[in-house]
Amino acid sequence: MTQPPPSSPPPNQPPQQGAFGPPEPPQDAAPRDAVPQAPAPQDAVPQGPAPEGAPPFGPPAAAPPAPPEGPQLSQSPGGPMPHQAPVADQLRKNAQSAQSAQSAQAPQPQPQSGYGQPTPPQPQPGYGYPATAPQPQPQPGYGYPAAAPQPQPQPGYGYPAAAPQPQPGYGYPGAAPQQPSPYGAPGPYGQQPGYGYPGQPMTVPLQPPAPAAPAGGRRMNASMVIIVAAVAAIALIIGGGVWYAKSSGSGGQDGPTASGGTGGGTGGDDKDGVAKGSEKVPSDPGAKALFQLPMPTVAKDDSVAVDGSWLTDRAYVKSGVAEIVGYDRDKGTKLWTVKLPGPVCAASRRTDDDGRTAIVFQPKMPPKDSTAGCTQVAAIDLNAGRQLWTKTVNSGDALIDFDNVTVSANTVAVGSTDGGAAFDIASGKVLWAPKTSDTCYDAGYGGGAKLVAVRKCGAYDAPQLHIQTIDPASGRVLSEYKMATDIEYAGVVSTDPLVVAADVGDSAGDGSGISDFFSIDNKTGALRTRISAPGDEYAAECDSIDTPEACTGLTVGNDRLYVATEQRDDNGARSNSIVAFDLATGKQTGQRADSGTDYTLFPLRMDGGNVIAYKEPPYDKGGQVVSIDGGSFKETTLLENTDSEDARDMESAMSPEYSEILYSDGRLYLADTYADADTGGDKGYLAIAFGTSG
Repeated sequence: MTQPPPSSPPPNQPPQQGAFGPPEPPQDAAPRDAVPQAPAPQDAVPQGPAPEGAPPFGPPAAAPPAPPEGPQLSQSPGGPMPHQAPVADQLRKNAQSAQSAQSAQAPQPQPQSGYGQPTPPQPQPGYGYPATAPQPQPQPGYGYPAAAPQPQPQPGYGYPAAAPQPQPGYGYPGAAPQQPSPYGAPGPYGQQPGYGYPGQPMTVPLQPPAPAAPAGGRRMNASMVIIVAAVAAIALIIGGGVWYAKSSGSGGQDGPTASGGTGGGTGGDDKDGVAKGSEKVPSDPGAKALFQLPMPTVAKDDSVAVDGSWLTDRAYVKSGVAEIVGYDRDKGTKLWTVKLPGPVCAASRRTDDDGRTAIVFQPKMPPKDSTAGCTQVAAIDLNAGRQLWTKTVNSGDALIDFDNVTVSANTVAVGSTDGGAAFDIASGKVLWAPKTSDTCYDAGYGGGAKLVAVRKCGAYDAPQLHIQTIDPASGRVLSEYKMATDIEYAGVVSTDPLVVAADVGDSAGDGSGISDFFSIDNKTGALRTRISAPGDEYAAECDSIDTPEACTGLTVGNDRLYVATEQRDDNGARSNSIVAFDLATGKQTGQRADSGTDYTLFPLRMDGGNVIAYKEPPYDKGGQVVSIDGGSFKETTLLENTDSEDARDMESAMSPEYSEILYSDGRLYLADTYADADTGGDKGYLAIAFGTSG
């Protein structure tokens, strides 16, 4: 996880910010500190989104005072939701940013108690009884009490329960205390403003490559039938970006797949109990350049964020400057365009089952080197090529700037230092929003198979992260894991199984944001295991300051974590590997895939039980896409790019650490995340595409 060289493209992350939120009151003031477990009474309020004017969950008072004024949502019905943390005052945010810059220089204090001890919730009085005095809560030590990556929505707050329990309704008592984690003390491990105008796409065909021979298949067994269906489902959404998940063979004909079997769908299992992949092995993996999209025109010395790329059955979809455009997958011709008033700030990597996704964008084109605020949230139908709705959220008289966005089930969730909000992806109906009465806030979410919130509590100079699995529709907390107080940010690597990455005590030392991974049980919130990943050994990265989901160089499947190692010198040639960790034990499985001489392996996503990886090439060859068998770890070549000079020049400009890379059905797409003015006479491209003929 080394720092990029000075000549590398700019990392896809905004400038470093200080700690989130203003100083917080004591944690026990939070209204959602326990996951209720008892059955709801007959008159319980439904657990879905609260109706307009509905009070937050909790025991009623005999004479409740007037509720504090919560944030107002424009273009949307519905009152305050019973989920979110307080909205930070803008002046206090500015003061906090200044203080966080100073605190970043001071050494982090190390807690003395053992890590991994979740804080048990206290029993709550019955409906209608006065609340008891808050009980002191033991603080966890160095380490994480059960955490995991991947985003999910979340209303009610709570501690993880020992087993999933039915949720009570309004005013019902909370959950029983959870069991402490068995893990002991840890070892000594220690940007996007600007303006511009979109350009027109063009096609620049290149010389076809020399064909390469296809590689072999893989073996599997049926020992893990119970988890096969789940693995096959999550494999379609875990990886380096949103991708086209449906099999697109030749007219529905069955053909050889990367699993060594036949058929165009996922599911089933083979000898190693690993779900079959859907990617077919082409008769000839040799690929040629299909098209290039020109870099949009921007002002001199300016840079504009163009985050977001997706694949559908028909289209390759890419964000440009103040627009989202769908292109023909093979030709690059425009199919449709969604115009926006300002640049895209953040884009979800996820889509729902109907091909809908979400973005955050600026309300207008800002002056050079400035921003108009990332206040607009919109849902985009990628199949129809149209914008479904646009929403904003107020904090007092000001609009909230959102840092990240994701999709889980039918929910769009957005996070910020002012708290998180959620909308129904079809209608834009508000599901929850920040509340000024809360003492914590949702900094961001991980989406996909489940919705996971990274919730920040405590004082701004000593925050504590709560990793919560939440119900996408209501925001109700299903389980929670509290991380140690020396962890400021967390990246959600996967939501199911839940895996979270963090830089504990800033010990990574390479800017990667990862020193350890935490495998967490989604149902109970208990820590399954902690995996040490020293920055000088592993090449994965998480831009978790603003975007918890922005993790690259890794993927999760088969209840294993697959991580790229750092490059090594093999007799003067570079190479690296992908290794696997068991998410139950935290130990390496012994599986290792090597890149080969002068290549670098970069895991992208799962395909059933197989790992899809990109091989960054040496200077005189084209890159490759390979499928690594989840059982045998045997590599099968799915695509090999032409080694023509023009193609190599284009491909080498798209560094995998800072580019969006999508692969499906013999098509490889590499895209930039910033639109920059041409420099040094070199012509840049917004995106390039390669494809096989077989």
